[in-house]
Amino acid sequence: MYKILLVEDNEMNRDMLSRRLTRKGFVVITANDGQQGVELAESERPDLVLMDMSLPVMDGWEATRFLKSSEELKAIPVIALTAHAMAGDDEKAYQAGCDDFDTKPVVLDRLLNKMNHLLTTESIN
Repeated sequence: MYKILLVEDNEMNRDMLSRRLTRKGFVVITANDGQQGVELAESERPDLVLMDMSLPVMDGWEATRFLKSSEELKAIPVIALTAHAMAGDDEKAYQAGCDDFDTKPVVLDRLLNKMNHLLTTESIN
């Protein structure tokens, strides 16, 4: 069972995605802002992070850069989630250290395929 850290400040988005991933067999821990996301990544060591990029306290760009600069955390895959799907945002996410990029609203099958690829499992039920 994979542990997923979902860093999302919008309560409705966080609750909806958390429930959907839990139903797919993931253990989901959640953070409301980038700073809390970094702290939970340090203490919980998730298998993958879903990182909203527009966050309070510490935005997702900065939180991802912090995770990827940490020797202990840099191997954890990060998927950027953003509603601000402007030209170049995917490149900005990759430059911050994200391993993949997805847009909101989340299309669950598409996100699960990206998660599956990064988790190197054969299938996500």
